[in-house]
Amino acid sequence: MSDRFPPGFLWGAATSAYQIEGAAAQDGRTPSIWDTFSHTPGRTADGDTGDVAVDHYHRMRDDVALMAELGLTSYRFSVSWSRVQPTGRGPAVQRGLDFYRRLVDELLGHGIAPALTLYHWDLPQELEDAGGWPARETAYRFAEYAALVGTALGDRVERWVTLNEPWCSAFLGYASGVHAPGRTDPAASLRAAHHLNLAHGEAASALRAAMPARNQIAVSLNSAVVRPRSQDTPDVEAARRIDDLANGIFHGPMLHGSYPDRLFADTASVTDWSFVHDGDLRAIHQPLDALGLNYYTTSLVSAADPAGAGARADGHGASPHSPWPGAGAVAFHQPPGERTAMGWTIDPSGLYDLLLRYAKEAPGLPLLVTENGAACDDVPGPDGAVHDPDRIRYLHGHLASVRRAMEAGADVRGYYLWSLMDNFEWSYGYGKRFGAVYVDYGTLARTPKSSARWYAELARTGELPRVPGA
Repeated sequence: MSDRFPPGFLWGAATSAYQIEGAAAQDGRTPSIWDTFSHTPGRTADGDTGDVAVDHYHRMRDDVALMAELGLTSYRFSVSWSRVQPTGRGPAVQRGLDFYRRLVDELLGHGIAPALTLYHWDLPQELEDAGGWPARETAYRFAEYAALVGTALGDRVERWVTLNEPWCSAFLGYASGVHAPGRTDPAASLRAAHHLNLAHGEAASALRAAMPARNQIAVSLNSAVVRPRSQDTPDVEAARRIDDLANGIFHGPMLHGSYPDRLFADTASVTDWSFVHDGDLRAIHQPLDALGLNYYTTSLVSAADPAGAGARADGHGASPHSPWPGAGAVAFHQPPGERTAMGWTIDPSGLYDLLLRYAKEAPGLPLLVTENGAACDDVPGPDGAVHDPDRIRYLHGHLASVRRAMEAGADVRGYYLWSLMDNFEWSYGYGKRFGAVYVDYGTLARTPKSSARWYAELARTGELPRVPGA
């Protein structure tokens, strides 16, 4: 197998607005659900919030210069909905849009292709107060917001992502409650999933009406690689059930215009799905120009022991409430192997399997790895340098899997490292570091780690560098 990637392959890094921007109450921005959630005692580690985050709002030009220094050819960022449209309704706030105009111009000036994500979990609080994603109206508000951003930036941004990881928005936000808005209502989580699907479809249509035809529209799914603990029929059935809840519930309508055959029966004890209206599936099933896939680890499941409650070693945070509605008969197990600082098993073969699956699931649709990376316990040395050999090994293994998948027929066009720099890691606060660039949270100084330099060499040559010490 060749370690060389083709010319034109996108070498990117990704971030999200609430995790890096700060300036939470500046230039007209109003609270999102993550502002409210993080300011609620007990919701985040150490009570951490994104009020300042890593202050990207004020340090944007320096951050883009750092991206250029690292040789990135693309940068995936998200727009803060409540910075652009504070109530989730009405006209855009130009001061909010101006920040993203400046960011895009700065990127283009450094030869870095912007990839804009419209939604990375930060719903305006006013829309949550009106019902949030379980309310159908939110999907239509999202389409209006998409049109505002598409009209403002569509002349300069060619790569667009509607939603990032709608599974997390629906099930961690409304079922287990470990993410904002922190609700624990299984029926509401399934309504949220459907309305996120509808929001994607309506936004894709709105973007196409507002932007030049050359622009590319995608969605980023955190599709799970679900493996049964054994090939016994109950375990295989458990894996099928979770696969439908993790994957088919989104890619079914988006890619094929239908929900998985058995999903409604599996969740009949939770909801009757009457919120699916005539015409919804047609609205959701919009043509895509690329499919984004986010991958970190695999899932290992079995049928639960009838004598006891099913284990939930699913890696999605501690909560007495499950993010898997209708799946109480399924147990999750920690896959064997080395783990990251998040406790997630390191398994590059899962990324290979995922890419090959979607090469078959959506033949002819280009794929992007829109997130992949590892949290490590990074500490500066006496000289101030930050060496992270574990992250380099993680990246090398996963990028080798990407290259192997390409040789097996997967049409992968780019890779976005998560994340450009250390940041606010949601309910974990500032305790988990995913960045290729180290951030001193006291001074907010940025220091590229060894992995950033390794990745820069890859971006420059297109060939996987060796792992130091290997």
